[in-house]
Amino acid sequence: MIPRYSRPDMVAIWSPETKFRIWFEIEAHACDAMADLGVIPRDNAQAVWKAKDVDFDVARIDEIEAVTKHDVIAFLTHLSEIIGADAARFVHQGMTSSDVLDTTFNVQLVRAADLLLADVDALLAALKRRALEHKDTVRIGRSHGIHAEPTTMGLTFARFYAEMDRNRTRLQQARAEIATGAISGAVGTFANIDPRVEEHVCAQLGLRPEPISTQVIPRDRHAMFFATLGVIASSIENIATEVRHMQRTEVLEAEEFFSAGQKGSSAMPHKRNPVLTENLTGLARTVRMAVIPAMENVTMWHERDISHSSVERAIGPDTTVTLDFALARLTGVIDKLVIYPDNMLANMNKFRGLVMSQRVLLALTQAGVSREDSYKLVQRNAMKVWEQGADFKTELLADPEVTAALSPAEIEEKFDIGYHTKHVDTIFARVFGDS
Repeated sequence: MIPRYSRPDMVAIWSPETKFRIWFEIEAHACDAMADLGVIPRDNAQAVWKAKDVDFDVARIDEIEAVTKHDVIAFLTHLSEIIGADAARFVHQGMTSSDVLDTTFNVQLVRAADLLLADVDALLAALKRRALEHKDTVRIGRSHGIHAEPTTMGLTFARFYAEMDRNRTRLQQARAEIATGAISGAVGTFANIDPRVEEHVCAQLGLRPEPISTQVIPRDRHAMFFATLGVIASSIENIATEVRHMQRTEVLEAEEFFSAGQKGSSAMPHKRNPVLTENLTGLARTVRMAVIPAMENVTMWHERDISHSSVERAIGPDTTVTLDFALARLTGVIDKLVIYPDNMLANMNKFRGLVMSQRVLLALTQAGVSREDSYKLVQRNAMKVWEQGADFKTELLADPEVTAALSPAEIEEKFDIGYHTKHVDTIFARVFGDS
């Protein structure tokens, strides 16, 4: 997590000030619940809230932790300094550190998920707009990087929209998965704290009580959450890679917006490089590298160890901050992406009708020629296009075995581009509904 790839709202979720504020709220709500149950005096619970509007002194907490070597104790000591020893007497009663740490971590992840969902919504809006704009802009589809058959730029945007829409559903599920809290005490048995305290605290924080938490919230939830972020990052890279391909000089079907005064190279003034999408490819790798550690965190010794803790202190902020930045950057790329329809058409026609080979193959089989012989006839004419720069339709019309099965008019009809786009509206209806 570095400033270059960070946005302030997501960074704020992971600030020490935010963390300590959530810690305080957990402790204060727990005191309220215990007062309601008659476990602690009401006056003590109310006194805790004197710190509600206080800015906790991060430096002071760090100073205390340097001595105690325990972050939660350092915070509780500082809280006692603020509200007084008597008021703080019942704070954290029956609780363990993980009750505070794990519940806070999940609150932060839920808040991060909300920002990421908003990011995905913005990206979906951009992809939909460009899809509708270029619904009928014909370009060549490619398999293995090689010309295949015609498609449209709108379908390219639409498939990325559908992929990111699936990611939105996954992220909603991941948010729900992680939205649990635990205030269950040492080893999670509620021996020293009533389960109703947990219910109250979770309700106040917008969480569900964890059904069974040992001393920690089970990390399979977190593994699922970070795996989902990894999938979203991979989708970002998928889109970014397509843009990078389209911007290659030999292709140039689209390119990132190049602003006035922008420079592409310190050595070559002519360069216009796909720097934003290359950057997104790298950021996607950064997000994905958290997935395996998150999976490994699922395994702990008995009711608790802290092998997961150092991992999560890094991957929590790093992945969410990076993904937030990457989604916003990709939205900007899609919004401003410069499309070159004429270049798309020129690229499609570069091999002079070759991309219509399947239509001719199918027509020959329908005319009574065996599939093996049909393939042979089409391929031998297609190879002349590859190797000699011939025109595919001209070669077919000059091949007596082809014209014995198909009339010139039938051959001509097989080169109608509209044949390949006739179901675009159907696909769009599947993706976007009645838009």
